[in-house]
Amino acid sequence: MDDFTEIDAPPATASLSSPAQLQAGPPIEPYKRLFLYSADDWEEFIDEWVSAVLKPDYAKVMRFSGANDRGIDIAAFTDESMLAGAWDNYQCKHYAAPLTPGTAWPEIGKILWHSFQGHYVPPRAYYFVAPKGVGTTLAQLLANTANLKTQLLEVWDKNVADKITSKQTIALTGEFAEYVETFDFSIFKSITPRELIEGHRQTPYFIPRFGGALPARPVPTAPPTAIKAHESKYVGHLLAAYADHTKKECADVAALNQWKPLKEHFKRQRESFYHAESLRIFVRDKVEPGTYEGLQQEVYDGIVDTVDADHPDGLARVKSATMTAQSISLDAHPLGQSALVKDRHGICHQLANEDRLKWTK
Repeated sequence: MDDFTEIDAPPATASLSSPAQLQAGPPIEPYKRLFLYSADDWEEFIDEWVSAVLKPDYAKVMRFSGANDRGIDIAAFTDESMLAGAWDNYQCKHYAAPLTPGTAWPEIGKILWHSFQGHYVPPRAYYFVAPKGVGTTLAQLLANTANLKTQLLEVWDKNVADKITSKQTIALTGEFAEYVETFDFSIFKSITPRELIEGHRQTPYFIPRFGGALPARPVPTAPPTAIKAHESKYVGHLLAAYADHTKKECADVAALNQWKPLKEHFKRQRESFYHAESLRIFVRDKVEPGTYEGLQQEVYDGIVDTVDADHPDGLARVKSATMTAQSISLDAHPLGQSALVKDRHGICHQLANEDRLKWTK
């Protein structure tokens, strides 16, 4: 029994930081999650990364698929010349392990052969992109162009010649050999998983995919003194509510000067509208499209019956709606914890600004 030892319970290494951790365990670093991705998960992740990170920097980005892709996976074009102009190739296929030279050789060979054949102009840059990145050996070769070229030539017959196309074996001879000799091998590079994650972090898909909280929200600025064109509708609906309450015409905001409580109420509603606008703008590039609209829909669903109910006048309807809005449970919505009382009131006026709500009948 001398070769056996008792297994003791390991010491606690971390404290639970949230109820979610109690249910799901400690959070997994985003780049480590990439290691666990299936081919389908990886393709969805890359689609998000391409749409939000690559597309803004190029005229057009396209995915090539099928057996005759000629070594192109995702092509990013700088202008309408496309494959005849300046373009970059992103090889984003799913691999179960870090990329090795053996995996890379045929892919490099395809670019050499098909550009030699005139199927396209060589890309400005060719990036290997994989869930687990490139292995040490390939990384060193990509960092040393001369070595990359030398080793490719050495392994061509064994590792490349019969893997470029199923129709023929591509010998490294004649004009093609001369072409390869003068080819710029510095175009071949890699993007690490961490670099991928940092790029994806700037997209509205990051939090839904990897979790985490929104960054600190800036303090909303005060509304401008003058009423802006984009707020005219909800202001008009409020003035109609005030007129319904006072039984006097309220043609414009200046008319409220004769009623101090109404003037103060209007001031608070504008502050709330701009508060909600600041939340909408703040999350616009941080959450998936439609998320904020989903929050508006939650508020609408929570107050529409209150708005449709009988009230003494339009002002009473406004106050009932905003009071109901501040008591709605939004815990199930991704932005629920970010919606402060002023945001909830302001969303009521955003809905009125879209004519989805009216305070008078």
